[in-house]
Amino acid sequence: MLDGNPRLNLASFVTTWMEPECDKLIMGSLSKNYIDMDEYPVTTELQGGPLPEGWSSRAGPNQQRKARGLLAFPCVMPMCEGLAFKRKWQNKRKAEGKSYDKPNIVTGANVQVCWEKFARYFEVELKDVRLKKDYYVMDPYEAVEMVDENTICVCAILGSTYNGEFEDVKLLNDLLLKKNKKTGWDTQIHVDAASGGFIAPFLFPELEWDFRLPLVKSINVSGHKYGLVYPGIGWVIWRTKQDLPEELIFHVNYLGADQPTFTLNFSKGASQVIAQYYQLIRLGYEGYKSIMENCQANAKFLTEGIKKTGRFDILSKDIGVPLVAFSLKDRSQHSEYEIADNLRRFGWIVPAYTMAPNAEDVSLLRVVIREDFSRTLADRLVEDIKNVLKYLDARPPHIIEAVTEALVEKDPSLKSPEESKLDVIKAKAASAVSALLEPHSEKSLRAWKSFALPKTNGTC
Repeated sequence: MLDGNPRLNLASFVTTWMEPECDKLIMGSLSKNYIDMDEYPVTTELQGGPLPEGWSSRAGPNQQRKARGLLAFPCVMPMCEGLAFKRKWQNKRKAEGKSYDKPNIVTGANVQVCWEKFARYFEVELKDVRLKKDYYVMDPYEAVEMVDENTICVCAILGSTYNGEFEDVKLLNDLLLKKNKKTGWDTQIHVDAASGGFIAPFLFPELEWDFRLPLVKSINVSGHKYGLVYPGIGWVIWRTKQDLPEELIFHVNYLGADQPTFTLNFSKGASQVIAQYYQLIRLGYEGYKSIMENCQANAKFLTEGIKKTGRFDILSKDIGVPLVAFSLKDRSQHSEYEIADNLRRFGWIVPAYTMAPNAEDVSLLRVVIREDFSRTLADRLVEDIKNVLKYLDARPPHIIEAVTEALVEKDPSLKSPEESKLDVIKAKAASAVSALLEPHSEKSLRAWKSFALPKTNGTC
């Protein structure tokens, strides 16, 4: 009861609303264990649904039936695809009589934390391309420069968590082809399309990011994001069977029939698989296209509304996930964090955060546009942002507030309502803030510790 309202949770890419019929379908299948293939043969049949077949056809008609999608092997992404690349690289190095103990993977610094987990858990060095001012995704030129003979793959992101932007997979593929030809290596690409995998095919069909590019060997997508299913379902599709080493697949028969499994867990509820199949046949290509176009239109509408306030820079891109990432033009009085905090008074959950390494000085707010975010809600959000700005503008800057409170606590005599006393407080606060803003000085540090630190979360 005290949780936030999921429909007003604009921080999450994850689906928060489905049709009542789908809610009923999920509730009716909660007791089914996905892994019990012999016991639930129809559910098993659904796993080879239309999506893997459709994506696989992009690899060419001769490869369409060869692709192995992880609707058949649901797992913790990106652990499965990372392991497949690592094992392929190790097998190749062993066959060549070369060392295979120092694998690395190249990504952008904007990569989702799951890839950092993969690297740490499975002892793979993570080589991340740092961001640059006004360029908040992986630079393909720098990524290819980092590739060496120990690189298991380059991971490109189709929809950055930070600002929704698509990375240039086509350019990465072309540069990597040249480097492979020059060095004799066979470095390949994985596309993390967790968010963008259900966006690009419907909004940007001409964009080359998938199996049309020869070095793209696997793609993952989260069905619980723009696949429009509650959490959690996701899968990986490999270009061919050869791209998923057979030795990683286990076969068990103690549930009644031979069952292949490639996953880090075993039992899993079948309800999300059933719900995903329902959405695919319920909506079809035209249905998904219509929903994605509506999300895109609402993102543009919200972008224009936020621009008109005159207070923000827009950091999201036209080609990308339908979201609006925006940053204050002037932070001298207030911060994005104050805006996020005050929007909660209206029920909105809007995250404030900093960019990835090398761009940490950029802080921003992000609104993810999902299927259930309407034009009416966009209008209301813009009005509430304006109200928050008015409220903050009418108050002294946050740092002066903190210093003033600290001064009054240190000197109880300042708690008098007399005008002269208020002037004293303001003068002392201004002096303390001036010291705080004096860069790289002991005076500044002393002032911070004395006045501001006790009023914060302890971070300078």
